[in-house]
Amino acid sequence: MWRAHSDMKEADLKGSEDYYQARGNHDAAQRGPGANGWLSDAREKVQGKRGRGRRDHDNTNQDGAGRRGNKDSAADQEANRWGRNGGDPNVYRPKGLPSKY
Repeated sequence: MWRAHSDMKEADLKGSEDYYQARGNHDAAQRGPGANGWLSDAREKVQGKRGRGRRDHDNTNQDGAGRRGNKDSAADQEANRWGRNGGDPNVYRPKGLPSKY
């Protein structure tokens, strides 16, 4: 999961969060049953309480509000579950993401 997070920060491509969440959970799940998703679930809860925006880097969501919307959190959780259950993270791959990721 850490590698996916680091790659996301390095790529700095708006709209790529779902891909990296799916990829991080997929990679963790491949390592065995100890990676049960608690880390990604905890991240969602912390981000919601801190009011961090999902797709913007300025702590606002798409509507300009300071709190993450339920729709954003649901999309994040869907990507988490997809990767955790062995789904191909490339389903969430955004256009313009360099092939090295």
